[in-house]
Parts: sequence; structure tokens; C-alpha cells
Amino acid sequence: MAWGRRRATIGGLHWQRTNHAGRTVTLWEGAAYAQGAVIGALVSGSAPAAAAALGSAAFGALDDHRGDASSKGLRGHLGALASGEVTTGAIKVLGIGMTGIVAAAVADHAAGRPLGPSTVIGGGIIAAAANLGNLLDLRPGRTLKATVITGLPLISGAGGVAGAAAIGAAAGVIGPDLRGESMLGDTGANAAGAVVGTALVERLGWRGRLITLAGLTGLTLASERVSFTSVIESTPVLRELDRWGRPR
Repeated sequence: MAWGRRRATIGGLHWQRTNHAGRTVTLWEGAAYAQGAVIGALVSGSAPAAAAALGSAAFGALDDHRGDASSKGLRGHLGALASGEVTTGAIKVLGIGMTGIVAAAVADHAAGRPLGPSTVIGGGIIAAAANLGNLLDLRPGRTLKATVITGLPLISGAGGVAGAAAIGAAAGVIGPDLRGESMLGDTGANAAGAVVGTALVERLGWRGRLITLAGLTGLTLASERVSFTSVIESTPVLRELDRWGRPR
């Protein structure tokens, strides 16, 4: 990723961003994560995880490189859409939602499950998990740690390939992320969340999916009112876990 750090603009796209500490970092990490997750999923035979990673990364990249900063957050983008303004964030929300439904449909078809309301709920899980991955990407390593922690229990049984793909891709980029040299951006953070979400969808029945979607929706709505960073910093265990691995 050193090449990406040396050049701010490649192919007409801006590949650098200022992080929370005011440091200029590269966004190439997000593309590297997405590529690793897609390849890992395909090689291991998980078309749903590959579809989720690819679609979420593509719509995340749209917001990374062509994003409109006038509207922020899910409420802001949907509010702008309701007013007739189509932002890149709104396109991303709708696009990742459709990506989630497609990935869930592929997963259900492969498992011999009928396509129906449970599939749509599964799509919602993948989309909500992708969004949550992005919401966490405010400090070095945070989203990748969450990916590993949630992915580890999922690497055996149904959804195991997707869980392993999420963790494997995270292992490949977590070093420079923790050092504050690069960041996932929407491209990588959306992909990370979507792949973990796919693992959950492949594992859960409709009741489990409904409960999971409710939980993810609750976290998303809470993020509109509460700062996750403030909660983490005020909780000793979460604070130490969040800071682990970063240069002191």
C-alpha cells in the first residue's frame, strides 16, 4: 500500500483521507480488504459471501470517491431522498440493501430453502451489518477487531466459509490500520460487515434472522443519537480492547 500512500489521486479518484487524528492516510486498505474477502470466498466456494463483499464494496467506493458531504448518517441520506435529493449515500443505502437481498437469495437457494420473507430479512441483516461496520470505522482497528470477534464463532458449520473469509481478509490489512497508516473507508468497512452478516444469514433460521435484524436495527438507530466512541471510551473493558494494538 506504499504506492497508494505516495499518490493521492489515481485514475481520477482520490485515495487519501484525513483520519480522526488529523493524519493523512490511504484508502487502499479498503480495496485490499474487499479483494481479499471476495477471493477468499470464491476460492472456498461461498458465492453469497463473494456477492455481499463485492456489492457492498462497490457501493461503498462510490461514497468514498464521489460522496456528497452535505448529508450524513442514515437519517440524513434518507431525509434527503424523501426531499427529492438523491445523494451518493442514499444510492449506497439502496444499493447495499439490494446487494444483501441478492446474497441472501443465493445463500437460501444453495441451502435448499424457499425464497420468501426470510430471505428479505436476511438481506436486511447483511445490509445492516455492512452499515454497522462503517459506523465503527472511526478509530484504527475498530472495525477489523469487531470483524474478527464476531467472525470467530461463525467459522464452523453453516456460514463458516463466510466467517473465515471475513477474518482472513482482516488479518491481511490490520497491521497498517492499527498503526494509523491506512483505513478501510466505506469500501472496506461495508464489505467487512456484509461478509459477517452473510455468515449469520447462512447460519440462522427465520426466527434467528428476525431477532438479529432487530438487534442490528436497534444499534443503527442508537447511533443516530449516541456516539459509539463515547460509549467505548467510558467503558473500561471496551476502551482497552479498542486501544489494544495501537502505538502508544
